[in-house]
Amino acid sequence: MHLEMRHLRAVRAIHDAGGLSKAADILNLTQSALSHQIKGLEDQVGIDLFVRRTKPLKLSVAGMRMLKLADRVLPEVEAAEDEFRGLLSGKIGRLHIAIECHACFEWLFPVLESFRKAWPDVDVDIRPGLAFDALPALAREEVDLVVSSDPEEHPDLEFSPLFDYEPVFVASSQHTLSQKEWIEAQDFRDEVLITYPVDRPRLDVFSQLLMPAKVEPRSVRQIELTAVILLLVASNRGVAVLPDWVVREVRYNSDYVTRPLTEHGLTRRLFAATRREDTTKPFMAHLLKLARTAPVKMQRS
Repeated sequence: MHLEMRHLRAVRAIHDAGGLSKAADILNLTQSALSHQIKGLEDQVGIDLFVRRTKPLKLSVAGMRMLKLADRVLPEVEAAEDEFRGLLSGKIGRLHIAIECHACFEWLFPVLESFRKAWPDVDVDIRPGLAFDALPALAREEVDLVVSSDPEEHPDLEFSPLFDYEPVFVASSQHTLSQKEWIEAQDFRDEVLITYPVDRPRLDVFSQLLMPAKVEPRSVRQIELTAVILLLVASNRGVAVLPDWVVREVRYNSDYVTRPLTEHGLTRRLFAATRREDTTKPFMAHLLKLARTAPVKMQRS
């Protein structure tokens, strides 16, 4: 037996309408075409699906079995069709994000809060990209976006610039370095440097300042939470280097001082890596737009 969706829809329509004429109108068919469909289906089944000579037209025992099948299958098929239409229109999708920038959680959560309101049918998840190799995972479609400050050449990936930021030195206002106008690599030799628990090449203070100058701090203390890093800095337990959007809350706090790294400061750029075919999806384009504007708002707040 070759059973098609149109057969199930026909049986359900006739049952709901109580006759061929109204059912044909529901299905946008002629009565003759619908009658031919049902006759062909009954020939395949080998038994009548309707009790003729009744008004309204009633289903036979076999017809009721077919109706139960239609009631079970058609809603799932129709839901899948709606989902595929949503995927084609860009309203439905998956957005699993990997972050290679530990401090990026500070601005990403407000971005995702705005995003979820605009795209409630997009499945969002965050995976810290520090625990695995994020870019290969992106190419394998295990994640859909990687936040990184280190773009790479890849034929299938696109790196969209998000925004520039400045790594800023943070210390207690009682610290001896608070008297300097800017901070150089040599100033870290006698300091306890408080950082996120990240490999050194992924920390701006090391990759952009200390490693090129071959300078090693007196010690390095790794702390997971930004709030705890700032608490230790305020207690003069060490110094830190954080993105400028992170230090917005302490910029005018008398317990802290913030200083540029080097006389002219350092500038870094953050990127969103996506698969090329995904970059222009409506929800992805909107997320990138939100991601570009949120840090600017945070810096001005």
